[in-house]
Amino acid sequence: MFQKILVAVDGSEYSRRAVDYGMELAEKFGGSITLVHVFSATVPVVTSMDTMSGPSITPPVSSEMAAKITEEAEKRGRRILDEAEKLVKSRGISVESILAEGDVVREITRLAQEKNVDLIVSGHRGQGRLREVFLGSVSEGLSHKATCPVLIVK
Repeated sequence: MFQKILVAVDGSEYSRRAVDYGMELAEKFGGSITLVHVFSATVPVVTSMDTMSGPSITPPVSSEMAAKITEEAEKRGRRILDEAEKLVKSRGISVESILAEGDVVREITRLAQEKNVDLIVSGHRGQGRLREVFLGSVSEGLSHKATCPVLIVK
């Protein structure tokens, strides 16, 4: 039933639970797991208001700093994936890891279609509760946009 399982990981406790559920299902159905971590290294912008010229948008960091932010996000993502991959391999389950940059929901649903997965497993809440308030929940987005079943783990 669930031969190809995509598990979204972000290093949170809910993410760890999602990996556990994914492994249980992979073992039960003889399936494999694709782990995915999506990072966004978007540099925040600051809006300033100049009474003479109106609003303007100014990046608060240099391009070198932006590159460093991206590099750190990639390193963190790789560590998260490596940790989850070790756990899955320790159970003898076939696993593939993917590190992607971009919009989390868009990248996960794209990869799910590309890999023709049978199920997406995601934690209920991840690292960014503040981000969730502004951008919406990843699990909510996946439940609406995925073309395959989605298991949201609490």
